[in-house]
Amino acid sequence: MDILCMGMALLDSIIKGFDPEPISASGYRAASGSLNVGGEAVNEAVAAARLGASTGIVCALGEDAAGDMILSYLERNSVDTSYVVRVADHATPVTTMFVRDDGTRKSITNGAHRYNFHPDKLVGDLPHARAWILGSLFRAPFDDPEIILSVVKAASSSGALIFGDTKLPNFVKLSLDDVREALPYLDFITPNEDEARYFTGKDTPEEMADVFLSYGVKNVVVKLGAQGCLFKNAEKTLRVHALPIDAVDATGAGDCFVAGLASQLISGATIEDALSFATGCGAICTTAVGASTALQSREQVLAFLENF
Repeated sequence: MDILCMGMALLDSIIKGFDPEPISASGYRAASGSLNVGGEAVNEAVAAARLGASTGIVCALGEDAAGDMILSYLERNSVDTSYVVRVADHATPVTTMFVRDDGTRKSITNGAHRYNFHPDKLVGDLPHARAWILGSLFRAPFDDPEIILSVVKAASSSGALIFGDTKLPNFVKLSLDDVREALPYLDFITPNEDEARYFTGKDTPEEMADVFLSYGVKNVVVKLGAQGCLFKNAEKTLRVHALPIDAVDATGAGDCFVAGLASQLISGATIEDALSFATGCGAICTTAVGASTALQSREQVLAFLENF
């Protein structure tokens, strides 16, 4: 297949326009509430499949209604689910997200997000893929240095292009030093600005990128939201500006960005063209509530970019 995505799968309960003034002793109002399939691995797999890449996913789901909903959604979007692990004694994670009017959000996780399903034990049976995307890097299942190292070694030995899409730690606190041995295997690391600041302790995107490069990562993309993104490697530094749009919900925008980046690079695009395309994917994602609502096809992205 073209792209194999690994990491967290969950349901997002998205509450938009929350009014903090109670209407009764225990009642509150919001403009809208919805259930949306999410999790970095799911968002990236669905986006990559819609962009035309043959895509598979490695994730864990409980044997519950939430897990059934996610599995059905993946199958409807032509994602290969052969390597989804169903677990009877562990609930599928559900995240509650409060989305502000400008599209930014806060999320609430719970104990179900701690589950580590050991994808390292599956790598010998996985199909060849041109790119592996590790979503949820620094969160379960990739919050164990040994698991991370085992997976990136397997991906590297297969000749795949390896992407590490980071998250801020929640239950297990890892630093770059904790995963020092694994980082040189990453072809790309794609933190957002808050994540990059947390892991590097630096204030500017250029300084943040330099820290990741010093650990052996080959290419760094710092996602800067409304400010676009910064790309840096040993040879060049690029700034790509964000597109002027009215954002509704930023949930999943970074995941769509990574899926767009990977799909373009394995197709032979230059880094400049790949970053431009990825920026378009992320921008489209923000135009509707939910991580996988707005982005529909490669043709949609290309037509969208023609307007800028």
